[in-house]
Amino acid sequence: MKDIGFLAAILTTFSFLPQALLTLRTRKTDEISLAMYLMLNLGIICWLVYGLVLDELAIILANSVTLLFSLPILLVKSSNKLAGRE
Repeated sequence: MKDIGFLAAILTTFSFLPQALLTLRTRKTDEISLAMYLMLNLGIICWLVYGLVLDELAIILANSVTLLFSLPILLVKSSNKLAGRE
């Protein structure tokens, strides 16, 4: 069953990669929801803490990498919002 967990973690984690690369390349975030990315990143942090408490490698790895892909999108979105580019 752990193999299914790792496969799920890989698929859902790397689903953020295309959006992260596009956002970093174009800096366009006007159609991305700030509230959604705030909640998403807070949820990822909670899952990461949960994985650390349980010492579950699949949860820890998946959420660490997801945070690496999702947080830059949130930061660019926030920067654009603060700079009035949206």
